[in-house]
Amino acid sequence: MAKKHFFLIVDSETTQTDRIADLGLIICDRKGKVYASAAILVREFFLDFENHPLFHTKDADPLWGKANLPKRYAAYDDMLKSGARILASVSAVNQWLAKAAIQYNPTLTAYNLAFDAGKAANTGIDLSIFPDRFCLWHAAATRWGHTREYREMVLETGAFNKMTALGNWSYATNAEVMARFVLGNPSLPDEPHTAYEDALLYEMPILTALVKDVPRKEYMRPTPYDWRKFQVKDYYRPI
Repeated sequence: MAKKHFFLIVDSETTQTDRIADLGLIICDRKGKVYASAAILVREFFLDFENHPLFHTKDADPLWGKANLPKRYAAYDDMLKSGARILASVSAVNQWLAKAAIQYNPTLTAYNLAFDAGKAANTGIDLSIFPDRFCLWHAAATRWGHTREYREMVLETGAFNKMTALGNWSYATNAEVMARFVLGNPSLPDEPHTAYEDALLYEMPILTALVKDVPRKEYMRPTPYDWRKFQVKDYYRPI
């Protein structure tokens, strides 16, 4: 019998100082069965909201705007009270990861692995113990991002990125759009942008669809994402 293959999905929500405040960790197999998980607010940074406030912008964005910070903190406080989150130190997170490495020896992945790994390093969370890794975003975009079926779903749902000041306009390959595609559910709500829920409800379905459809040697070495290859002008024409 072949040895079972495990994956560690990591997702994070960060602070203005590029540390992790909210961390989601899921150990699953290729079919999406969850063997271990943790939904963590990182004590050193989540509680220090004066020096490490949650990431926000100066504009009036309904989610990321500064005016929404109190609501986001209140939502996390509710998660703590309900048990949907635990408060844990960086040291405790690293202990959890070390035990996971020994017990499961998982392949590490994240939807934009460079982002999450970089913020983990800033935070003192050690993901270097997982050398077997790949970027789920790059792999999913490589497999499906240029297919006719995916582009039709983008058009159907209006999943286009904002045009830049230089006139570059690309279509989206983010986790919520990709999850809609692999689940065949164009009405799937936007990600809540809370780490554990994003990992469980959006990234894990993408992972299980990917590993079912793509040989390991391919998804482990995907083509790096290049926004120039996803330009609206190259794939869509006005009627």
